[in-house]
Amino acid sequence: MDRIPILQMGKFLLVTIQVDLYDRLALNLETDLAQMVYKTGARGVLIDISALSIVDSFMGRIIGNIGTMSKIMDAETVLVGMQPAVAITLVELGLELKGVSTALNVEKGMLLLRNKIDSFSETDIEEQDDSSAE
Repeated sequence: MDRIPILQMGKFLLVTIQVDLYDRLALNLETDLAQMVYKTGARGVLIDISALSIVDSFMGRIIGNIGTMSKIMDAETVLVGMQPAVAITLVELGLELKGVSTALNVEKGMLLLRNKIDSFSETDIEEQDDSSAE
């Protein structure tokens, strides 16, 4: 059974999709990512789609599902490397990628993930300080 590799980089998971996704492979990726977020306690998922020239409605829905599932498990999702034709297609299809942020490339995506997690951690600390002061 084909699988897309998922790499762990500290508290982040990195997925680079280098092949055209067929439905079964996309479903496997969705399941594998949910399990890896749970298993590793990852705080962020970065998905690189720069090698994809086409993203259909099914794949768009899978990416949205990954973002939603990751968010439920306390991890942020960032999609990077989107080609203009893919962006146009997603807009024309009316697909919203709920729970998914986007960045131009892997470097900007990692920076975005770090900022999201750092700002969330600071909010947690402030809330804990407020509740302990009461």
